[in-house]
Amino acid sequence: MNQNRMLILVGVAVLVGLFASNFVYRQFKQVTTIKPVETTEIVMAALPLPLGTRLEDRHLRTVNWPSNSPIPGMFNKKEDCIGRALITSILENQPILEGNLVPEEGGAGLQATIPAGMRAISVKVNDVVAVAGFVLPGTMVDVLATGSPGGRGGGATMNTRVILENVRVLAAGQKIEQDEEGKPQKVPVITLLVTPDQANQLTMASTQARIQLSLRNILDAETKKPKPVYQSNLFGGGRARRRPGRQSKSTFVVEVIRGDKRETNTFQGL
Repeated sequence: MNQNRMLILVGVAVLVGLFASNFVYRQFKQVTTIKPVETTEIVMAALPLPLGTRLEDRHLRTVNWPSNSPIPGMFNKKEDCIGRALITSILENQPILEGNLVPEEGGAGLQATIPAGMRAISVKVNDVVAVAGFVLPGTMVDVLATGSPGGRGGGATMNTRVILENVRVLAAGQKIEQDEEGKPQKVPVITLLVTPDQANQLTMASTQARIQLSLRNILDAETKKPKPVYQSNLFGGGRARRRPGRQSKSTFVVEVIRGDKRETNTFQGL
C-alpha cells in the first residue's frame, strides 16, 4: 500500500516537473527571441572627400541602415548623389546628406562652396599681410585698411581702421583645403567670402589703401568695431592747442642791406 502511494507521488512529481520545465522553456524562448530589424540602404562616403569634390561612383558605397531610424536628408541610391558637388568636407563612412551637396547643376570646385547671396573676392597678399602664411582655408580674419581720405599718401589724416570683421577665408592661393598638419602656406592671393557690399568695400580699400589681415579665433564671432587710429594721434604730430586767453604770435626776421651796411629787423605777427 505504502509502495503504491510512493509510486503515485513520484509519478505526480515527474509530471509536475515536466510541465514546469516546459512552461519555463516557452517563456524563456519568447524573451530571448530577437525579431529581425527591417533595413534600407543608405549612401555613405567610401573615402575621405574634400569640399568642392564632384561625386563619382568610386567615392560612394551603400550600407544597410535600420528603417525605423532614418537620417533627415539621407540618400538611398548612389545615382541620386553622383554628379553633385560637396559644400563641406566628408569623412570616410560618413553618410552623404542633402545638406552636404550643392543644388543639382550647381557646379563643383570653389564656386560650389559659395552660399547663395555671398561672393568670393581675392586680395593680393605677402607674408606679412597673410600673417606669416597662417591665413588658411576655413580660418576667420578681420580686414584692416591704412590710408588717408585723399588716397594713398601720408599726412596727419592717415589712419588705420577695421573695415571688415569675422570674414571666412575660402582659399589660399588655389587651395580650398587646409594642410592636414596645419602648416603655413606662402601664397600670392587670399580669397575671402563676403557679402556684395563688403566686396565693394574691399575692392575700394585694396586700390586706395594698404590691406592687412588680422587672424582671429574661429570660435570668436563677436564684432568689436574698434575705433580708427590716426597717425597724428599715434606719433603726437597734431597741432598744439592754444591756452585760453593767450594768443601765439609769429615772428618774422627781415634783413635790409644798404650799400655796405646791413641791418636786421624783427617783427611780431598779428
